[in-house]
Amino acid sequence: MRYFIELAFHGKNYHGWQVQPDVRTVQGVLIDALSKLLGTSTDVVGAGRTDTGVHARQMYAHFDSMDVIHPVWLKNKLNAFLPPDIVVYQIFEVPEDAHARFDARSRSYAYHVYLGRNPFGIDTSWQLYNQVIDINKMNDCAALLLEYTNFKCFSKVKTDVRTYNCKVTEAKWVLNGEELVFVISADRFLRNMVRAIVGTLLDVGTGKKSIKDFMEILKSQDRRQAGLSVPAKGLFLTQVNYPENLLKNKLCVPK
Repeated sequence: MRYFIELAFHGKNYHGWQVQPDVRTVQGVLIDALSKLLGTSTDVVGAGRTDTGVHARQMYAHFDSMDVIHPVWLKNKLNAFLPPDIVVYQIFEVPEDAHARFDARSRSYAYHVYLGRNPFGIDTSWQLYNQVIDINKMNDCAALLLEYTNFKCFSKVKTDVRTYNCKVTEAKWVLNGEELVFVISADRFLRNMVRAIVGTLLDVGTGKKSIKDFMEILKSQDRRQAGLSVPAKGLFLTQVNYPENLLKNKLCVPK
C-alpha cells in the first residue's frame, strides 16, 4: 500500500529536507517517526528538496506499508510524536505507482521581504529598511521570466542536472502593507533558483541593475552575472500540484 503525507514545516532548525549524515533534516525526522510508529524501517520520498532554513506551507511525501493503515490514527500519532515545527495535515492512500516527486505537475514558492523591522518576522522574512525599491521595475523583469526556459544563470553552479530548462507560469511581486512577497510557480525549480532570482530582482528594484541588465543576465546562462542569493529564511514552498485523480482519496479522509 502506498500513502501520501501532506505536511508543513518551519525550516529554521533543519538542514533542509533531504537526509544527510550527521545533521538534522525534515526527511530524517519523518523517517524516524514513521519507522518507530509502524514498527519497521520506512523510507519517505518527498515532492522535492528544500535547502537549509527554507520553510514549507505545503509539502507532500509518500511511503509504503505492507499493512493497511488508518490515516487519521497515524496522522494523530505522528503529530504527537513529531517536533512542533513539523505538522502532518493529512495521510491518504494513493495508487501503488504514484510518486510524490515525479507526479507533481508544478510547485509554487513565495519569498517574503519585510520593508522595515519586525521582531516577530525575524525567522520568516528578510528585513530591509532604509531602502527605496521600485516594485514596478521588478514586476517588469519578473514578467520576462515567463518568456524564457533556460535558467542556468540562477542555478547553483555545482548541480547535477540533465537540463536547466523550467517552465515558469507565474512570477510577480505583491505588496501588502510593509510586506513585499515574490510569488513564483513553475513545473520544476533548480537548486537556489528562487533565491537567486529574488536577489537579482531586488538589485533592479534598488537601482543596482537595469531592466536591460536583467535581460542580458537571462541570455547569459552565467550564474556570475546574476545577483546574490537572498537568505533562506524568507522562502516558503507554498503549493505542490498533482493530477486530480491522484488526490481523489484525500477528499475522503477526515481532517
